Amino acid sequence: MANDEKECGKCPEGTVLKDGKCVMPEVTFANLVISLSSSALYHLGEIKDPVTGKTVKDLILAKHSIDTLKMLQEKTQGNLDGDEAELIENVLYDLRLRYVKAKE
Repeated sequence: MANDEKECGKCPEGTVLKDGKCVMPEVTFANLVISLSSSALYHLGEIKDPVTGKTVKDLILAKHSIDTLKMLQEKTQGNLDGDEAELIENVLYDLRLRYVKAKE
């Protein structure tokens, strides 16, 4: 359904169609983790700027996003369900590997 909505241009980017209205996506822990992960990937130069189409590499900001995810993991320890804990663990592992590779 999301692809149909995007193709017909009913909703601005970043919003979804729900009950005939364009709204922000649901606020969830997973969406927060994915958002911070996307920020890190952008600053690692792995996601293009949607406006310019160019990649930007800023390892200081990439590390900041990774550190923010680590802090979030530590502060929420014991309060996450199994899927949430696994998601943040896997995202951090992947981002750390990409960060080390980007530093080389």
